[in-house]
Amino acid sequence: MEATLFTYRSSKPPLSSPSQTLPLKSHVRNPPSLPYSHFPSALRRRRTTIRSAISRTKKEETVETVKHHLQDCHLLAGIKYEGLTVKQLQDLRKSLPESTNLLVAKNSLVYKAIEGTQWEVLKPCMKGMNAWLFVHTEEIPAALKPYRDFQKESKLEDNDFTGAVFEGKFFGPEEFKALETLPTRVEIYSKLLGSLKGPASAVVSTVQAPARNLVMVLKAYVQKLEEESGGQ
Repeated sequence: MEATLFTYRSSKPPLSSPSQTLPLKSHVRNPPSLPYSHFPSALRRRRTTIRSAISRTKKEETVETVKHHLQDCHLLAGIKYEGLTVKQLQDLRKSLPESTNLLVAKNSLVYKAIEGTQWEVLKPCMKGMNAWLFVHTEEIPAALKPYRDFQKESKLEDNDFTGAVFEGKFFGPEEFKALETLPTRVEIYSKLLGSLKGPASAVVSTVQAPARNLVMVLKAYVQKLEEESGGQ
């Protein structure tokens, strides 16, 4: 009788050798996670260059946006932005008139936009985090009032104006009362007409008023003449 040799498969998995490689499907399902330093240097440089280009483009766009808002701008003011929530910022924007724009931008980018212009004197307030208020109307008090109301309602006493430039002059936080009490155009016309209709002493009193009020009166009168001449 011939003897037959039977072999039985072991229930234990075979030991894998250190050099054993995983199937391709395993690599696809579980791609190896390599640290950034393992990527080729050329690829790392390319990614860094792309990020730098995007960052540079955004900075240039911000500078151009600031320059755009400075066109026909009568007053530029900084507001302490630190601590304001996104919702508060949205509510503030909704409360502003159409003639006023609010922009959040880094001090360095804003300064780059105003450097060499009449707005450059705003530099002293470029500390910390600022939101920038661009006022495109001569009615300065009406443009500043919405923020004062918002500041009071939201109890943001610490988020005050950090400074402003009006007619080439810098106004610190302690000088804002002068801006917030400037006469409106209607008040200027009324005062001017009242002086012209009244005795000579009243005219002299108007002329001897603070130089800023006199300049605004003259500007309003010149504009009125230009409008009348243009309509003929």
